[in-house]
This record gives sequence, C-alpha cells and structure tokens, in this order.
Amino acid sequence: MTASNSAPVFSLHQGSLPLLISIPHLGTRIPDDIAATMTPVAARTDDCDWHLDRLYAFAKSLGASILTPTYARYVIDLNRPPDGANLYPGQDTTGLLPVDTFDKEPLYRDGRLPDDAEVARRRDAYWKPYHNAIVSELAALKAKHGKVLLWEAHSIRSHVPRFFEGRLPDFNLGTANGASAAVGLADELAAIVEAHDGGYTAVANGRFKGGYITRQYGQPEQGVHAVQLELSQITYMQEQMPYSYDDALAAKVQPVLEALLKTALARVAAA
Repeated sequence: MTASNSAPVFSLHQGSLPLLISIPHLGTRIPDDIAATMTPVAARTDDCDWHLDRLYAFAKSLGASILTPTYARYVIDLNRPPDGANLYPGQDTTGLLPVDTFDKEPLYRDGRLPDDAEVARRRDAYWKPYHNAIVSELAALKAKHGKVLLWEAHSIRSHVPRFFEGRLPDFNLGTANGASAAVGLADELAAIVEAHDGGYTAVANGRFKGGYITRQYGQPEQGVHAVQLELSQITYMQEQMPYSYDDALAAKVQPVLEALLKTALARVAAA
C-alpha cells in the first residue's frame, strides 16, 4: 500500500508460522508537507521504537510474519484508537496525532496544529492501510493454522517521568489484563524473563497493558491471541542520541525474546 506521497505505507514479510509480529512505532519518515508544519524537534523522531526490526530479525528465520510501517508515530500513531480516545483514562499519554514529545516538547509550529480534516486525511492515508494489513494477515494465518499469535513489539526509554516513576522494568508484558490472550499467559512469560540468567526484570499487565492493536485484535475466544511487549531500550541500545544499536546487549536479549515467542506460540496452540 502506497500513500499519495508515493512511499510505501508499510512493509509485510509473510512467514510460515501462525505468528504476526507488528512493530507499529518503528517508522521514522515524515512527509515533506507535514514536516513543514512541525518544529525541528520532530525531525529527531525521538520517540521511535528504535531498531526493533533488527532486534527481531531472528524471528524471520523462525517463520514469523513481520509488519512494519514507514512513517513516524508523529505523523499518526498506529497504536491509538481511530477516534483518539485515551486508552489509560486518568493517565497522561500521547494521542492519535501527537502534538508533543514524551518530554513535552511541542511538535508543531505556532498556529499549525492539524485540524479535523487533516486528522481524517492521515487516518485514511496511513492508519487504515496498516490496520487493514493486520486484519488481512491475521485472517490468512488463522485460516491456515486455526489459531494465531499477534505479537505487538514496542520499546521505550527506561526513564520517562511523564508516564511512570523511576526506571521501567526491562520487559513489560501486556494482555489487556488477560482479555487479549490465553489466561495467565502474560504472567507465564514474565516468569520466563525473570528466570533467565540475564538478570532482567519483568512485569505482567503493569503500566503498559497493551495498546489499541492488542485490545482490538486480541480475541482468544476466536483463536486470535495478542501480547504486547514494551521492552526497555536500555536492554539493547543507547537510549540517547544518536540512539545506536548495541550488538552485545542485543545478542544477550534475543534468546529471551525467542523463548517468549516460542512459549506463547505453544500456549496458543494448546488453548
């Protein structure tokens, strides 16, 4: 699928397993017409889920399907409801079209905030194609295998005072308080992390319980199980600019990710 500015909206690698890994905040591109309304801060795309395609590259050889967007969450947030509703009532969060960064730096120049028509345009051009791809791939995998696992891959800085106090646990697993996947799966995955000799910390359905994609498409009673992993970026990369990938850290964390994926797939198959 291609937007009017000619660049593909997303990329989909199709695999052989009943597993779709979605990485909705991977994109960094901002179209020129949108960038012209934004502050220089936006060009840094600080709040990107950096390098997750590289971190999860091993999953291709396992047979996973992997869906990634081209455009930055500053263009539109693919993990928010189309009406922009707050998924965490009473808590601060960024919206469907973020107007500031995680550090509350403004993203738009004075008087250039997107109006309702612009929100609708971006929803049609960027949000809908990505979600249509999720629906289509899940349907295809379910038709082939009977059941399917949707793995929502995310990452975030270990310290973001706007959203949580102190340091975030390394692995933040969310299943919408158990509604989006097999009963007890998030707790089982968290236990695997903490049993690993890497010394990682984990929590199930804590500050990050799963965003719109997890909650919308996780329907275990229909054979679609969804898990969100919000991984602390300190586990695999440099958290400050230039946001470099750390091969040594990544190599240490990848076996844990692989164990989680394999365990979740086994639980889905048995559900």
